[in-house]
Amino acid sequence: MKAYLLERSARMGRALSEKQAEQICAYHAILCEVNQHMNLTRVPSTMAEAADRNYLDSVAPWLLTNWLEDADALLDVGSGAGFPGIPLAIVRPNMRVTLLDSQRKRVDFLNDVINELHLNAVAVHDRAEDAAKKPELREHFAVVTARAVAALPTLCELTLPFVQVGGCLIAYHGPKADEELPLSAQAIRVLGGGKAEIRKAPLPERDWDHRLVRIAKEFPTPKAYPRKPGEASRKPIGLH
Repeated sequence: MKAYLLERSARMGRALSEKQAEQICAYHAILCEVNQHMNLTRVPSTMAEAADRNYLDSVAPWLLTNWLEDADALLDVGSGAGFPGIPLAIVRPNMRVTLLDSQRKRVDFLNDVINELHLNAVAVHDRAEDAAKKPELREHFAVVTARAVAALPTLCELTLPFVQVGGCLIAYHGPKADEELPLSAQAIRVLGGGKAEIRKAPLPERDWDHRLVRIAKEFPTPKAYPRKPGEASRKPIGLH
């Protein structure tokens, strides 16, 4: 896997270092072992698919854009088994990464990985709706990421309250981003967001239509948001 990661990342635009590739391989080994009895996530059946789908896709913003260049703090909402937060912590060791998840077993696993790999990161157990009300987390992060968490109109409410003014949300998405972004216009405006753009995130020889959606944060989020748990998905802003 190490050689595969090095070659594929270089073809995408920025080669991983030997150490970064080794850390990703170590993370993969830990995940495969723990997943046998904890069922954290579906691990792809082949090494190549795991490398592409879980690791190279996770670091696509670092490989393909400059969106992370000046970020000093990143929050990954709904980290699950650690995608994209753990790979991003590996490629940006000087950026403090916080991983947020609502399941205690996942958070414990993530903190074990962080300790094992000596990453500049921490995993926190909380729901996004509750965590965003805490002063130490609200509008604290230069970048907030989310991968396979919710449709964009809902996701904006769960994530933008964490983004500091001048920072951005990076949502990992598929082709539905094209139709969901216009539906999110009112939510983005209400929550303090501004300019939004979609960037394709292709992987060599894969026909996966992966996209990265970047939404800038221009104004503070009103204190009323996010609403109580479940409201963002039941009644997305602007769609009810």
